[in-house]
Amino acid sequence: MNWLRHLRWPLISPKRLAEIGILGMNGRNIDFISRYNPRHCYPLVDDKLKTKLLAQQHGLSTPQLRLIIQSQHQVNHLAQALADLSAFVIKPARGSGGKGITVITQRDGEQFLKASGQALSLGDLQRHLSNILAGIYSLAGAPDIAIIEDLIQPDPYFRDYSYEGVPDIRVIVFKGYPVMSMLRLSTHASDGKANLHQGAVGVGLDIASGRAIYAVQFGRRVEQHPDTQRPLVEICPPHWSTILTLAVRCQQMTGLGYLGADIVLDAQHGPTMLELNARPGLAIQVANGCGLLPRLRHIEGLSQAHNTPHDCVNYAMQQFATFK
Repeated sequence: MNWLRHLRWPLISPKRLAEIGILGMNGRNIDFISRYNPRHCYPLVDDKLKTKLLAQQHGLSTPQLRLIIQSQHQVNHLAQALADLSAFVIKPARGSGGKGITVITQRDGEQFLKASGQALSLGDLQRHLSNILAGIYSLAGAPDIAIIEDLIQPDPYFRDYSYEGVPDIRVIVFKGYPVMSMLRLSTHASDGKANLHQGAVGVGLDIASGRAIYAVQFGRRVEQHPDTQRPLVEICPPHWSTILTLAVRCQQMTGLGYLGADIVLDAQHGPTMLELNARPGLAIQVANGCGLLPRLRHIEGLSQAHNTPHDCVNYAMQQFATFK
């Protein structure tokens, strides 16, 4: 039941949260991540380069990889490396939470422009890459590498729903079944990035149809996008079953039982895997107005798993539908 949307979070007791099926961090870590995610599989999702190469091996759509920056020597010769690129994304391979990601949408002479219109020089990009190599954004602060990939061209459907960035759809997949999803919309506050803790809007999506259920920004309910003023209740992303099937295939290829898959809708290539997360955050429950735990326990209780990603998706659509 969607009781969460009628409650004020700061006033809910731990007992009440448990009663309405909220999955907490300890429960997530102990009962699901530790139990279902083999440690040896973590590098496949903690390292964006390894994730991308694995997806390519499995024939999954992912943004085209253009450059791998592994040394300061390559940074010093960045001008030549970027000569044929006008729109691209720089990412630390082992970064988290969107930290260190720089999105360049176009070039203006010697300047590289972000979606906000902010201009960066070649020297700015070189300093940023040097910081990535030094491990400033990596999970453990260890030396890292940088990847440069094509910029996603978002599906026109989202033109009025996101601000200066590409929307993505986070799907929680458990043992082959999509159990909860949300759309993350960038805002001016999030600097064009689809990260909720930076100010993006999270829109809970019905597993059965993709229809918007509920929306939050900074943990508070919103009904319109704060920058575009577009009503969020109207959202219903196209290619919904394909999005869920791609998320399931991503989970299965990693060997991890509990996974967050971030999917984007590219104007040319359709549903495309952006990133994977072995420790997906729990704010998706706030965006959906309901808890994860009952759905996870339901999947655990299945006596026999379905055979294909398509069958798993169909079952989840029927079982976890919000609008019945």
